[in-house]
Amino acid sequence: MVETPNTPPVGEQRRPGMDHAHHAYRTLTEAQRFVWPDDARIAFTVTLVLDYWEVNPPTDANPDPRIVSPLGKFFPDWLTWSQREYGARVGIFRVLDVLDRLGVTPSVALGSAAAKRYPELVDELMRRDACFLAHGTYATRRITSRMSEAEERTYIAECRDAVRAAAGEAPLGWCGQDFSESDRTPALLADAGFAYTTDWASDDRPFLLDHGLVALPPQPEWNDLECMWLRRVPPPVWADNIAEAFASSTMRVAHHST
Repeated sequence: MVETPNTPPVGEQRRPGMDHAHHAYRTLTEAQRFVWPDDARIAFTVTLVLDYWEVNPPTDANPDPRIVSPLGKFFPDWLTWSQREYGARVGIFRVLDVLDRLGVTPSVALGSAAAKRYPELVDELMRRDACFLAHGTYATRRITSRMSEAEERTYIAECRDAVRAAAGEAPLGWCGQDFSESDRTPALLADAGFAYTTDWASDDRPFLLDHGLVALPPQPEWNDLECMWLRRVPPPVWADNIAEAFASSTMRVAHHST
């Protein structure tokens, strides 16, 4: 999500086009057409999110308010914390086994705290030639417009440098914690050396933001946390929805590319 100050004052007419200045308005019919290598109709990637959830985050942290225990909001929230720890110690290896069997090389959104806390997982992922994206600091700390520009620059640099130290090279991609950005985030990402971001879900295909940053649109309605945790979609239904959406997207993209 992008926090923007561009909402017009009461009584002022809304300007035509976008509600921000990060890219020009255009419809699908006006978009530049391109093809994938080998004339593939659709690009597919599996992104694993590896972050660390704090039991006792600082008082100025900005966690996603929706991510709380089903039993309510309390401290310490051992249920939510232990579910996250299960993912890092047990669940991810089950996922990697499936990806290995299918021959899928994952992308990995890696938070700076997780990069330092789980070096054995980073090694497992590097052994599989995973593509690493920077993914914030902690799962409990998001970018917010309440940050100063200097604070946000420091936050982005910390994420980039932690992934570079863990994986051996600087990441080109950025996957914001909970997809959160301020109005200045795209420019700061470009300044920090990033080439693309997965925070913008406003298209079916990659598109160019200002500052030379490429947006690779995610599919939040396929996201496991969004569907199964927040919307309580049963896992078998979630899996069927992804397969159906992938099939329909393939046909839709092919139609618009002709």
